[in-house]
Amino acid sequence: MVMVSRRGWFTTLLKGIGAGMVLGGGGSMRESAPQAEAAEATGPLTVRVTRPFDAETPVREFTSWLTSNERFFVRSHFGPPPAEAIQPEAWRLSVKGLVKESLSFTLKDLQQFEPVSLTAVLQCSGNGRAHHRPKTPGVQWERGAVGNAQWTGVRLRDVLERAGVKPQGLQVQFQGADRPALPTVPLFARSIPLAKALHPDTLLAYEMNGRPLPLLHGAPLRVITPGWMAESCMKWLTEITVRADETPGYYMQQAYRVPETSIQPGSGLPGTVMVPVEQMPVKSLIAAPTDGDTLRTGPVTIQGVAWAGGLAVVRVEVSCDDGRTWEPARLVGDEHPYAWRQWQYVWNPQMVGPTAILCRATDARGDRQPATTPWNPGGFLWSGWDRVTVTVAA
Repeated sequence: MVMVSRRGWFTTLLKGIGAGMVLGGGGSMRESAPQAEAAEATGPLTVRVTRPFDAETPVREFTSWLTSNERFFVRSHFGPPPAEAIQPEAWRLSVKGLVKESLSFTLKDLQQFEPVSLTAVLQCSGNGRAHHRPKTPGVQWERGAVGNAQWTGVRLRDVLERAGVKPQGLQVQFQGADRPALPTVPLFARSIPLAKALHPDTLLAYEMNGRPLPLLHGAPLRVITPGWMAESCMKWLTEITVRADETPGYYMQQAYRVPETSIQPGSGLPGTVMVPVEQMPVKSLIAAPTDGDTLRTGPVTIQGVAWAGGLAVVRVEVSCDDGRTWEPARLVGDEHPYAWRQWQYVWNPQMVGPTAILCRATDARGDRQPATTPWNPGGFLWSGWDRVTVTVAA
């Protein structure tokens, strides 16, 4: 009998599931391969948490319109599920609850539906949490818990129509195959309103940038709710349940909620109406130059990206004097409803020494990226002006 190492066994298995898959995360031996393998496989990412593996993309990667699978930020609560739970032969998607017919699908079954592709930004709700003052608990994401990818799959609407949603069904709940290390920890389950579930752009994706969905990004199937924050984009999807109400439990009723109106730090939450995090606010980032760079006098091309959920970005402005004056940047490429828009601005620095470069974006509704974001206890939805500090040398 030929002996195969644990690492070799996982590698062989993943090659059978799909190209581009890598391992990571996990709180117990049954959940995943060793954490070191995840760190090794993810390449140029900035690690924020090692277990489960949470890592962000360095913003210099955002000079590219699409973010490659290997350089796309990674986020989960428990790490990937056991490998056997997502083998194509064993994996199933169940559709149940307030439907006329409970159904079970293999991946091949789903691929018989009309395939749909769209390019959309995926962003963690906590992206930018490290910038909130006072600081809030949670992964201290800075700027790179976001990426822009092409997603291919089937419309969630088509799957729900096959099952038939009953009139009482108002929420659609998602559950993945990932599990916490301890039975006392609640499962990560969330729901979205039926209207969002039936939107023709809401997908069950099995490909990312033209390749089978990588394991760290939810293989073999994940939800994509374009224009909304990523907590509703359930990874490793195995169950869809149509409900009359929002999903109960911690990850829907306590986590990923923000005050309906602004509150002051330390004021407490009694009487405060908390609503689920949903649509992305308008936001822009500077991809180049990067913080701490030294530049020479003469023309410098500043470039970055901007997005606004499902709205168009109509303007990006740049300040090279710490916000005292602003100039319009040039929008690059075509507009895609849920993708980010690249932009460029040519700056001619004349004065030597340190200076701050800032950017802000405006969407089609007229909402403009603010200087800072109102504080909230979860540290969510940071969308303040982006800033890099550079030094101009003679």
